[in-house]
Amino acid sequence: MTILVTGGCGYIGSHTVWALADRGETVVVLDNLSTGFDWAIPPEVTLVRGDIGDATLLDRIITTQGIDAIIHFAGSIIVPESVVDPLAYYYNNTVKSRDLMAAAVRNGVENFVFSSTAAVYGNPEVIPVPEDVPLRPVSPYGSSKLMTEIMLADTARAHDFRYAALRYFNVAGADPKGRTGQSTKGATHLIKVACEAHLGVRSEIQVFGTDYDTPDGTGVRDYIHVADLAEAHVLALGHLRATETSLVANCGYGRGFSVLEVLAAVERVTGAKLPVTYGPRRLGDASSIVARVDRIHEKLDWHPQWDDLDTIVGHALAWEKQLLTKNVHR
Repeated sequence: MTILVTGGCGYIGSHTVWALADRGETVVVLDNLSTGFDWAIPPEVTLVRGDIGDATLLDRIITTQGIDAIIHFAGSIIVPESVVDPLAYYYNNTVKSRDLMAAAVRNGVENFVFSSTAAVYGNPEVIPVPEDVPLRPVSPYGSSKLMTEIMLADTARAHDFRYAALRYFNVAGADPKGRTGQSTKGATHLIKVACEAHLGVRSEIQVFGTDYDTPDGTGVRDYIHVADLAEAHVLALGHLRATETSLVANCGYGRGFSVLEVLAAVERVTGAKLPVTYGPRRLGDASSIVARVDRIHEKLDWHPQWDDLDTIVGHALAWEKQLLTKNVHR
């Protein structure tokens, strides 16, 4: 059995590829390398450079590589960018996901794990937010992911097909073994940006919005270590294979930290003050979103190993230092 991982050279994708390889799974990665890096995955993993919207390429990979499952990461992820250019997000995240699903159905691939997002909730009225609340995304990014979830559910009803939609909260950190991390130039992840500012890669870190209805006025998020999230994907695939039952689950730790609390953690870990400036809210940002996580623990028997904010920061900082030391292309 071989797993096709789309976007496997990216941040979360590469961690999941390593997690799969560590378990002896056979993996093929499909990535156009627009934001990912070929060196981010294990050398024994087959990499095909291409686009998930290429139906001919998808058919060839699935049939020649004996693909029995797909883990789908490929897509665009920057919320404010989606507000400015919504059609690009609907094309890259929704239309191309439809093409990938069609290839799966056409070629008899029954198991599909999808990289979804907490952005499908928008500004939820219930915190921590459970999976079954009304879904009201406030950005095209969130809407593009929700549309894909709807297509997955409809496809599962119509075909011999099952899926796991994992709704990520804020992903941070890096591989504890130092094999991969967030390497994309200009990435908007708060902890990465703060670590870069500490190391002088960025001149400052800007806090977007100090007037939210939160204890300190800054946005509150549930931060999850990328290695724990990668493990959730491995478990989700195992769930699909074993139970033949679809699943939608939040991926978070069930507690939130404000932007200022995260910056304080970075200062605590580094022992230095950060160059912080303050600006208005960004388009499409929710004020507070924290996961309810009963389902992922119950259905996947998931046991996070890195549920500590300072540990997350420490791993992210170690990766940033490694990038500087090795002069890795960013």
